[in-house]
Amino acid sequence: MKRLYKGARVFNGHQLAAMDVLVEGERIAKTGEAIACPGAEVVAAEGLVLCPGFTDLHVHLRQPGFEAKETIATGTAAAAAGGFTTVCAMPNLAPTPDDLQNLAPQLQAIGQDAVVRVLPYGTLTVGQKGDCPADFAVLAGFVPGFSDDGRGVQDEEMMRRLMQAVAACGRFVAQHCEVEALLPAGGVCVQAQSAFARHHGFEGYTGESEWKMAERDIRLAAETGCRLHICHASTKETFALVRAAKQQGAPVTCEVTPHNLLFSCDDITENSGRFKMNPPLRTKQDVQAAVQALLDGTVDAIATDHAPHTAKEKAGGFAHSLNGVVGLETAFAAVYTGLVVPGTLPLESALQLFTWRPRGVLGENPQRIAPGEAADFVLLDLTTERLCEPEQFYTKGRATPFAMRRLRGWPVETVLDGKVVYRRG
Repeated sequence: MKRLYKGARVFNGHQLAAMDVLVEGERIAKTGEAIACPGAEVVAAEGLVLCPGFTDLHVHLRQPGFEAKETIATGTAAAAAGGFTTVCAMPNLAPTPDDLQNLAPQLQAIGQDAVVRVLPYGTLTVGQKGDCPADFAVLAGFVPGFSDDGRGVQDEEMMRRLMQAVAACGRFVAQHCEVEALLPAGGVCVQAQSAFARHHGFEGYTGESEWKMAERDIRLAAETGCRLHICHASTKETFALVRAAKQQGAPVTCEVTPHNLLFSCDDITENSGRFKMNPPLRTKQDVQAAVQALLDGTVDAIATDHAPHTAKEKAGGFAHSLNGVVGLETAFAAVYTGLVVPGTLPLESALQLFTWRPRGVLGENPQRIAPGEAADFVLLDLTTERLCEPEQFYTKGRATPFAMRRLRGWPVETVLDGKVVYRRG
């Protein structure tokens, strides 16, 4: 099967250039101007951007154990619709993937149902309980890294031991930074002392609960040599700590979510579960710090923390809804509309944060749009404005702060190994 993409603006990591791209089978056969290939399916790509498929370092696919929320099939269909060809699946599952036997059901589901590439994380500790190391030596051959996502490892000595062991097997730690002792008893996951929290009488979460653990783990990463990736960084202090760590040569990376980049706690318009996630929407100062961290290279990736729940689980307002929103299908369009269109973030920088840079966190080579490379890319329409309608999502989850917003930058087609895994309409 041959497919010829005519007149796209192709992104190869640094800049955009108009060219044709010919795909034969699983690979890119040729790139250049005015390519002719009789018999090939021709895709009119004038005015569209063609770039490497996106990589998301942080998604919750929920299978095995929580299929009412999401499955490998629905979650990866959502990923493809969002332009992602690689997603890293968090280990909040049943069973938790803390040894090869417990990882096997997830690997089987991925093999049967995934339409994009899924890299599963292993847990840091048995059962994500924080007190006994997982089977790193065996799991390392099947996972890119280890995480107890949703539960930061609380004990410093245990975290030191875990990081030493993970470093020894050549993988990295993806850490949910949260000091549980700093969370108020009976508190609600909303920014402490925000106008919304005060209005509703909620005792919220302070930024200190995040950055205090980030500070500790950055120190341990420098001490042990273990690569540390800080999940969903959200406070100005966390970004400052990561920036300083990088300047000192520590093996530290971080990600930020579209919702923490584009919403503050002052933007919560209703007492609805679609605005409730962990970390919560922070202050305007934190949002400004997150954007500055994108611009100066402190942030390595935009990751969705795609966390679907059932409608019932998100129907209890802030007091009774579970934490988490969906994001795979809206991520690039939200960032493009909110940051690129106003001129805050260059388009090339945005594309890097979805493509080359997260692959760098994984230790993988950048994906290039070049002859001989795998046909792994997304075609983007940057001009057509569409309404974000959660009822049209592929994911089972519907909770998103972007609901009913008009966005630009939607994927038109997503291709993995030469196969079209998503096509708009």
